Amino acid sequence: MTSRKLDHFLESNINDLKENGLYNEIDTVEGANGPEITIKGETLINLSSNNYLGLATHHELKDAAKQAVDSHGAGAGAVRTINGTLDLHIELEKRIAAFKGTEAAIAYQSGFNCNMAAISAVMDKNDAILSDSLNHASIIDGCRLSKAKIIRFEHSDMADLRAKAKEATESGTYNKVMVITDGVFSMDGDIAKLPEIVEIAEEFDLITYVDDAHGSGVTGDGAGTVKHFGLQDKVDFQMGTLSKAIGVIGGYVAGKQSLIDWLKVRSRPFLFSTAVSPADAAASTRAIEMLMESTELNEKLWENGNYLKEGLKKLGFDIGDSETPITPCIIGDEKQAQTFSKRLYEEGVYAKAIVFPTVPRRTGRVRNMPTAAHTKEMLDRAIGIYEKIGKELKLI
Repeated sequence: MTSRKLDHFLESNINDLKENGLYNEIDTVEGANGPEITIKGETLINLSSNNYLGLATHHELKDAAKQAVDSHGAGAGAVRTINGTLDLHIELEKRIAAFKGTEAAIAYQSGFNCNMAAISAVMDKNDAILSDSLNHASIIDGCRLSKAKIIRFEHSDMADLRAKAKEATESGTYNKVMVITDGVFSMDGDIAKLPEIVEIAEEFDLITYVDDAHGSGVTGDGAGTVKHFGLQDKVDFQMGTLSKAIGVIGGYVAGKQSLIDWLKVRSRPFLFSTAVSPADAAASTRAIEMLMESTELNEKLWENGNYLKEGLKKLGFDIGDSETPITPCIIGDEKQAQTFSKRLYEEGVYAKAIVFPTVPRRTGRVRNMPTAAHTKEMLDRAIGIYEKIGKELKLI
C-alpha cells in the first residue's frame, strides 16, 4: 500500500493548481521541434521553442552528430574525470572559449547543471550573493546550494544593487561577494544593465556572474550579452546553454583558465555525472562554428522578432519592454492566460501560457519566441490568429 499522506498531498495540491490556472499540461511533439510542430496529428505554428536560430533541425548539425556516433559511439562511457573526456569535449570547450572571448571554458550536461555546479564551487556559507529579483530558477537553486547569504536586489535597479553591495562589503561579514544576473531575462526579454553592474562590481570588488542562456546566439551578433557590451575582460563567469540558440543540449561556463581549472576539480556535476554524448558535443561545436563564420541566422532572428513584435503591438497587445526577439503578451489573470493559449492552439498557433511560479502572480502571459526559421507567411498567419482570439476574449 502506498502512503495515504502522500496521496492526499498530491491530489489536493494538483487540484488546487488546476483550479487557479497554475497547472501546466505537457504536450507531446510528434517529430522535430521546428518553426512548425505536430501535436496529435495537427500542424501548428510553433512560437514556444527556444530554438532561436533553427539549428536544432539544421542539416549540418545532424550530419556532425551522425559522424560522431560512427566515430565515438552513442555515449561518453564514463564521468569525465575517470575516462569520459573525449577529444570532442576538448574541441567543444576550445570553440566555446573562442566564441565567448575568454581564456578557457568548461562544458556541462545542462544549463541548470552549470548554475548548480559553478556557483557552489566558488561560493560558500562565509560569502554573500547579490541576486537580481527576476533571476532564473537555476540561479536561485545554485545560490541556495552554495549556502551563501542570498541578498536580492530589485530587478535591474542599480541604485538598490549599489546600496546592497556597499552594505555587504563594508559589513566585514563575508569573505567574498558575488553579483549574479541573467544576461537576457527570458520572460520579459529585457537585457541586464551589465556596464553599470560591472562598474559597481569594480568599485566594491564583487565577483561577476552572467547567466547568458537567452543571450548566447541572440545578442552581440550572436556572441552574447557580455560581448554586446564589450565586457569580456570584466566578467568573471560567462555561463550559457547549448540547448537554446545552439540547438543541442548542455551548458558551459567560460572565463579565466584558473577558474576553469578549479571548476574541473571542484564542481560536483562535472565530477559525478557522465558528460554529454559524442553526438551532442560534435553538433554543438558545429553550431558554434557556424555562428562564428556568419551572422546571417542572427540577423534573420532579429528581423522576425521585430516583425512579430510590431504586429502584436499594433493590435494593442501588451508586449512589455522586451529588448530582444522574446515577445511576451502579458494578460495578467492566470486563468485568462491559459484560456488565451488554449484558443490559440485550437486556431493553429502553439504558444504556451506562462504563469506563477515562472513569473510573478497576476502577470500571466503567453510567451512568443519567433526564430530564424520562421517565414513571414507563418508570422502573418500567427498575427491574424492573435487578432481573432484577442478580439474574441476582449483582450484588445
